[in-house]
Amino acid sequence: MPYTVTLIPGDGTGPELAEATRRVIDATGVKIDWEIAHAGVDIMAQLGTPLPDETIESVRRNGVALKAPITTPIGSGFRSVNVALRKALDLYACVRPCKSYAGVRSRYSGVDIVIVRENTEDLYAGVEYDLGTDDARRIIDMAGGKIRPDSAISIKPISVSGTRRIVQYAFDYAVQNGRKKVSAIAKANIMKYTDGLFYRVAQDVAADYKGRVEYDEVLVDALCMRLVQRPEESDVLVLPNLYGDIISDLGAGLVGGLGVAPGANIGEKGAVFEATHGSAPKYKGQNKVNPTALILSGMLMLRYLGERDAADRLEAAVAAVLAEGTSVTYDMKPRRDDPTAVGTSQMAEAIIEKLR
Repeated sequence: MPYTVTLIPGDGTGPELAEATRRVIDATGVKIDWEIAHAGVDIMAQLGTPLPDETIESVRRNGVALKAPITTPIGSGFRSVNVALRKALDLYACVRPCKSYAGVRSRYSGVDIVIVRENTEDLYAGVEYDLGTDDARRIIDMAGGKIRPDSAISIKPISVSGTRRIVQYAFDYAVQNGRKKVSAIAKANIMKYTDGLFYRVAQDVAADYKGRVEYDEVLVDALCMRLVQRPEESDVLVLPNLYGDIISDLGAGLVGGLGVAPGANIGEKGAVFEATHGSAPKYKGQNKVNPTALILSGMLMLRYLGERDAADRLEAAVAAVLAEGTSVTYDMKPRRDDPTAVGTSQMAEAIIEKLR
């Protein structure tokens, strides 16, 4: 029986990346019926919403989706579709592997870190009050002079239940994938109640895995220094939402950038796999952008489906094309103006050739 997977083409360069990735995944031989569903600025113009109910229901029904990049306006406009989809489906675990591949330019080699980010709480929960609103004024009054009266306010919720399930996910991931250590990351020396709770719950969970997986705690600022000095000391990192978002980009920078950084958002009843980079609308329709991150996200999807052999063959094919450095997009060349660079679809075809 084939798998039914929701494919969200996104906007900007998303549709080109989605088509390239679909072709590569199909070339692994895994049988997938792709159910197309839409989200982003293009569908917003048609339906007045960037995330139609039908798209959410498609993912909920199928239990797995591959999503190409979607534009998120900065500072105004609608909130992130990515965040809305995660919240609607309770995709609480964001998993972002950061792995070195030969042929990808980086100051580092041999990096192999997995970042597990809590997806539903913290400052990204969207509990915000604008400047001058009644709610903001009430909170300012409650703070007894600790907040300036001309402030907008965000609230940072960290719960026992939310922390427990993300830390447990990180430890289970480590066990299932032969990883040696889980590090909990927070700023508990300053945020003693919220980040302090994150550490206390993580310690409780870690006790259940004693003897199987090592555990330590690193303050987020110290982690930043450690990652750029000695990235080989990190294995699986589990973090609250905001720190996880920032450290994910730092991790991607260690291995060559967002162009090679895959991602997964996983919950109890489903998962959405997506590249971590944006939609690059200025390159829309130019067959130019690097498909590696979304293709590697498809590799993570195959592993989630239990198709580990196909996933391993796909990763090996991607690694071979990157190492050869011939049929790669402009950003993978030593010079970005290299005339031998190929387009999105041509790089996908080179990966497909390695799978044949």
